[in-house]
Amino acid sequence: MRIRTVDAFTDRPFSGNPAGVLLFGPEGFPEDGFLQRVAAELNLSETAFAHPLPPGGDADWALRWFTPVTEVDMCGHATLATAHVLHTTGAASGTVRFAARCGTLTSAAHADGSLTLDFPTAPLTPEPVPAGLADALGAEPVSVHDTGPHVGDLLVELRDEAAVRGLTPDFPVLAGLSRRGVIATAAAEPGRPYDYVSRGFFPAVGIDEDPVTGSAHTALAPFWSARSGRDELTGLQASARSGLVRTSLRGARTLLTGRAVTVLDGELLVTP
Repeated sequence: MRIRTVDAFTDRPFSGNPAGVLLFGPEGFPEDGFLQRVAAELNLSETAFAHPLPPGGDADWALRWFTPVTEVDMCGHATLATAHVLHTTGAASGTVRFAARCGTLTSAAHADGSLTLDFPTAPLTPEPVPAGLADALGAEPVSVHDTGPHVGDLLVELRDEAAVRGLTPDFPVLAGLSRRGVIATAAAEPGRPYDYVSRGFFPAVGIDEDPVTGSAHTALAPFWSARSGRDELTGLQASARSGLVRTSLRGARTLLTGRAVTVLDGELLVTP
């Protein structure tokens, strides 16, 4: 079985967010324990597993995502990585439909090499600032929103870009404050080539800081679109690896556009 590592939401190797991608045949997925062990072995924020579905259905490929410690409902960067592998290997062309735990997702390929994902928009619900959040982040929140069942994060607005970049979180405390993680965000400094900045912390699912989190942008897009009055925005996730996500808000759906680069292509020598 071929196994690949793909850097997503970047056009340069060793930046963006690396995801493992493993494609199975039409026989389907092996048992869950094998998938989890592969994801733990790769030790990336997510590893994507996919297999083709019979023609004529609502989706073309089944898709699942695992962190090193658990399966998750939604993952943007590993979906982008999977679509990139399907298109660059000739396994798919045009628009690809994925059946996932969060519903049907699509990926559309463009002539310039970029890919656009169609994901459900996260519902945002204002919440009081949880006790201990400011101390765990090391910054005082301006506002806090719940991001709904599939994303499962707290979206935390901070005063400015410098506050987001300067965070040094207490990860064990953060792990107990949300179902999946915490997205810290602020408006970009004037003159930046992006509209907002973010960082994503997910210690509850085994990822202290995620380099570029596509699913988080299904919450960031409506949050910043409401403040800017624009549906087309660009977000920078300001991790050490960094990456750009172009977002287009379409009501109940959010489009995420980015690029990807395959950096490793090998053979998995252990069979299910």
